[in-house]
Amino acid sequence: MRLRISRALGTGFAGVFRTIKALRPDRPIHPQGVRLVGTLERHGSASGTEWVDTAGTDLVTARLSRSLGLPGRCPDVLGLALRLANDGTPSDVLLASTGASRAGRFALTLRRNAAAGVFSSLMPYKTPAGPLLLAARTVSAPGQLRAEPETFRSDLGQNAWTLGLYHARPSGHWVRFGTLTLSASGEPDTTERFDPVLNTLPGTATYDWTAQLREPSYTAARQPARR
Repeated sequence: MRLRISRALGTGFAGVFRTIKALRPDRPIHPQGVRLVGTLERHGSASGTEWVDTAGTDLVTARLSRSLGLPGRCPDVLGLALRLANDGTPSDVLLASTGASRAGRFALTLRRNAAAGVFSSLMPYKTPAGPLLLAARTVSAPGQLRAEPETFRSDLGQNAWTLGLYHARPSGHWVRFGTLTLSASGEPDTTERFDPVLNTLPGTATYDWTAQLREPSYTAARQPARR
């Protein structure tokens, strides 16, 4: 039943994406963003997931964006996409602005300041120890980071944006396992496409119902734009 519902919703979302793509050929959602680079340090934990629990450092490219592309002064659902270089194989993590509570972590929230509030994965990763959520929250920033691309770059300047990384079971407490440090790159934006279904984290997989919900939209977004 869950798989059928996810498949139907995924097909519906893909149709919406294709409609929006007629207006925004390159990126139906998250049309403009800021490319960031940095490192992700894992301190070690006990989640039952190899990548989360093993101490280490990953090089990261990231993109902060406004999902709906509303005017800069308007709050928007913010996205933070991460790409990790794991032995030449990319692993993608998509986080979105949400609440932090047991219920709020599954609710998208409109936000203007990227340094305020939580970014979470919304949908759980499939791990040997069961479903696992990931989240990030600002530890330090040079002040508010208004999410409109040009303003964000001005607010961040030459400074670093540091976020704590957390894991949790769907109804469990958040446990910090790492630190993400990001700064502006030489390129203002990126053409990279982030896909956590195709580019999974080491030791994790995607539940069938989440793949059915997400992948049709990702496939529609990746299709070449018609000029």
